[in-house]
Amino acid sequence: MFDSVSATALGSALDGLAARQRATADNIANINTPHYLASRVGFEDALRSAVSSGSGRAGTTVSQSVAPTREDGNNVNLDAETLTSVDTQLRYQLITQAMSGKLQGISSALRTN
Repeated sequence: MFDSVSATALGSALDGLAARQRATADNIANINTPHYLASRVGFEDALRSAVSSGSGRAGTTVSQSVAPTREDGNNVNLDAETLTSVDTQLRYQLITQAMSGKLQGISSALRTN
């Protein structure tokens, strides 16, 4: 019940989004660090493949941004990081609501028996 593909996929998505939020926070914290290259976290393609294969368990990949750098060698873009942060927060909220609904359904089913 708790290890269904959908529950596992939701957990994997939360893990990926949490990693993305940490990377975004690190990027913003290092906006003035010379030669710092922004980190990017990806997990959506791996999650899509994992769900298609029936497992739902997917890992995250962290890579450095290949965006052009400023004169100091740093490539953190505050506008892009802010948008990524907001998008990540909204996705995280959506998934936690989906998990909450799934758990409420299980709780309701257990009460009726």
